[in-house]
Amino acid sequence: MTRAYLDHASSSPLRPAALDAMLPYLRGNPADPGRVHSDGRVTRVAIEDARAAVAALVGARPREVVFTATGTEAVNTAVWGAVTRGAERLGGRGHVVTTAVEHSAVLESCRRSDVDVSVVGVDGSGRIDEAEIMAACRPETVLVSVQLANHEVGTVQSAVPDIVAAVRERDVLVHVDACAAVGHIPLDFAALGADLCSITGHKLGGPKGAAAVLIRRGLRLPPFVVGGAQERARRAGIEDVPAIVGFGAAAAELRAGDRLAAEAATARVQTDELLDAALAVAGVTQLGDPIDRLPHLVCLAIDGVEAEPVLLGLDQHGVAVHSGSSCSSETLEPSPVLAAMGVDADRSLRPSVGWSTTGADVAAFVDAFSEVVGKFRALGGG
Repeated sequence: MTRAYLDHASSSPLRPAALDAMLPYLRGNPADPGRVHSDGRVTRVAIEDARAAVAALVGARPREVVFTATGTEAVNTAVWGAVTRGAERLGGRGHVVTTAVEHSAVLESCRRSDVDVSVVGVDGSGRIDEAEIMAACRPETVLVSVQLANHEVGTVQSAVPDIVAAVRERDVLVHVDACAAVGHIPLDFAALGADLCSITGHKLGGPKGAAAVLIRRGLRLPPFVVGGAQERARRAGIEDVPAIVGFGAAAAELRAGDRLAAEAATARVQTDELLDAALAVAGVTQLGDPIDRLPHLVCLAIDGVEAEPVLLGLDQHGVAVHSGSSCSSETLEPSPVLAAMGVDADRSLRPSVGWSTTGADVAAFVDAFSEVVGKFRALGGG
């Protein structure tokens, strides 16, 4: 059976250009980029070339790009560093503002820090309100952390630029989680004006094992991972050269010509087709902002049947999709994002497309979806 992979929002297949760039460092040169011998200098140049490519994709200076292993680590680095810096400046416990629809990496890293945390709600489409964010800020607020777009329902947070500007006026650090958005919509770190931004490579066709936190020029944060002077003493540990090089190659491919815009346009057409087919089935509705959304994913609410049997039924038809937030697949627990939006948190499905998605992949979902939903409704699966 030829399978249709429609779970790019969780992790996208590796682009051929990324694999080609990685192979010499998987097969050959094993050198530590921190060494001064010729082999070490070669791997150092490869990392710095990748850093420049990633920076160019996201509108940052190369020195603002600090490589990490995952987007989760990037988030933890930003939050922990900002909170620690803030506590030192205050001489006591600080305060963090975030939202109820953030990725678990943001919410859990905020909650584990020695700070008070205010979690701001959202509307029924998952949108953040600038006024509510600012109302939650206090004199002791040291960090505001918001997402650029939602990882589950796709809502693009159009209020983020205004939130960043307003927070910066209060001399408070602001972190933007762009892991779900980068490579799918434009990101200009310099224009955005945020202090910190988290991005990752595997959601845009780079390898797992390479991500980055963008740290505004001039901002000094204590490192989250210590024990070495790598990444200009901002993240200790020997660099994963093949993964970083692959991330750089994927970023360079997206930046070439109008590749990002072209892929986004194709993704929008494909997800519109998925959506049209799904909404033709009675009792299926779209969640999130129907217009201002990430182009490559849609979130569906399905009345009368739990999400898990639909997901498994599609899988038996050779179609891979996801349900629930991206880090809860082992348990398929109710989605905290959907709960925060005030909708049914147990009956959602999230198909998502990417650079490798074909018309046949979309057709496989279209052909299987109504059959699977109908089957489980008939069995009383709801």
